[in-house]
Amino acid sequence: MLKVEDWAEIRRLHRAEGVPIKEIARRLGVARNTVRAALNSDRPPKYERAPRGSVADAYEPQIRALLKEWPRMPAPVIAERIAWPYSMSPLKKRLALLRPEYVGIDPVDRVAYEPGEITQCDLWFPETRIPVAAGQERILPVLVMTLGFSRYLSATMIPSRQGGDIMSGMWSLISAIGRVTKTLVWDRESAIGGTGRVTAPAAAFAGTLATKIKLAPPRDPEYKGMVERNNQYLETSFLPGRQFVSPKDFNDQLADWLPKANSRTVRSIQGRPVDLLETDYLSMLPLPPLEPPIGLSHRVRLARDYYVRIDTVDYSVDPQVIGKFVDVSASPITVTVFCEGRVVARHERSWAKQAVVSDPVHVATAHRMRQALAAERERRQAGTRHHHDGHAVALRALPDYDALFGVDFDPEPTKASNE
Repeated sequence: MLKVEDWAEIRRLHRAEGVPIKEIARRLGVARNTVRAALNSDRPPKYERAPRGSVADAYEPQIRALLKEWPRMPAPVIAERIAWPYSMSPLKKRLALLRPEYVGIDPVDRVAYEPGEITQCDLWFPETRIPVAAGQERILPVLVMTLGFSRYLSATMIPSRQGGDIMSGMWSLISAIGRVTKTLVWDRESAIGGTGRVTAPAAAFAGTLATKIKLAPPRDPEYKGMVERNNQYLETSFLPGRQFVSPKDFNDQLADWLPKANSRTVRSIQGRPVDLLETDYLSMLPLPPLEPPIGLSHRVRLARDYYVRIDTVDYSVDPQVIGKFVDVSASPITVTVFCEGRVVARHERSWAKQAVVSDPVHVATAHRMRQALAAERERRQAGTRHHHDGHAVALRALPDYDALFGVDFDPEPTKASNE
């Protein structure tokens, strides 16, 4: 095959210097017909390998028959149905060519967002295990939020994917910016809208902020592609080479890194998020004077063991309110318990699983209450006894029996002892 360099030289010699075809063929050592073909071609020569057959050719009619009825049938199932005897690679390559004919092509449009319009939200689960207690490590969720116009990135690790913890994280990130966009975009996260409708706690949160939560269509990650790309960016640019000793350490390192991330130039907007944040901010909604409903909370009657449970962790409560209703409120940092408007317990939130958090004051109070109850029970039992037929029999003091029988176990002191 004629090389590109020879093709270019042939055209130069003939058209620029007027060298005849015969002389060009002699100088380059090629056939005259090759020279004529090069002069007649307006494009450089390109090697094209002759198409070879594939082991999938013989199975294509069967594959098409299955795709016609079940366009999204997975490749392993198709291989089983057609008794595919080879490796999966040739079959998958053929399916990549044939499947669009039956499924159809779903193009994705480029969307331009106005300032203050939307924030895309998602949970990122880094594979790094975070120490949360002695001998216990967990994979914890990270709430990631990205402003649509400026691409400003914010994130924080939260204790769980329960609705109260997610909204606590959202409020901390939103309040750090100082305003909120008109729409918060979420996928079908169970605590936000797992059934296809926004949950009541999430709706209450959005209503307090005068914004709305919009759920992405099912199985459509492109709908919130900005935050998905930021999840990948965190995975590849923040996480590698780092070690963490606690969730607080993770959030501290993340807070130090985020300003650098927001100072990079984003190709799609040809600018830096930190520079465009002010434009985004001016079009966003102001925050309400009151804090929205966030955190985990429930009401329960305090049992005899004087502990309440939050996210599998038990926290002690003042045992003096046993039997009364208490209101438990938990943020990612603290757990507070109220009884009739009075604080009866306050603990640091534990992010561990199946742990027990006890206040020594509560334990000591319970011990004193048990001792007092035992003493009272003994006093009552010492005052009366019961005959075998059930009637109460009063107990007499021992000196009464001494007097009855004329016994004196305390004789008068001797003269010697008096002296």
